[in-house]
Amino acid sequence: MSVLIKPIITEKMTADSELFNRYGFYVDPKANKLQIKEAVETAYGVTVEKVRTMNYGPERKTRYTKTGIQHGKTNSRKKAVVDVAEGDIIDFYSNL
Repeated sequence: MSVLIKPIITEKMTADSELFNRYGFYVDPKANKLQIKEAVETAYGVTVEKVRTMNYGPERKTRYTKTGIQHGKTNSRKKAVVDVAEGDIIDFYSNL
């Protein structure tokens, strides 16, 4: 099972990473905090101090088209915010 799906790179998460050593990831909805901690430590070689998770339900979407109104939902997802130890950094752009 691939626990980490992709990192969250937004203005807010970039500011948190610079100020508080916090990094955000989209993770597998079935993963628990221990699995997330282990996956981040092995993938990036840092020491994880704290993991916070949150589940986001699907958002309802409506489109108006020529054929009529189409209703749908986006996918649900799970986010994890990881605090790393003082002095450790995760560089998402190192292997571009």
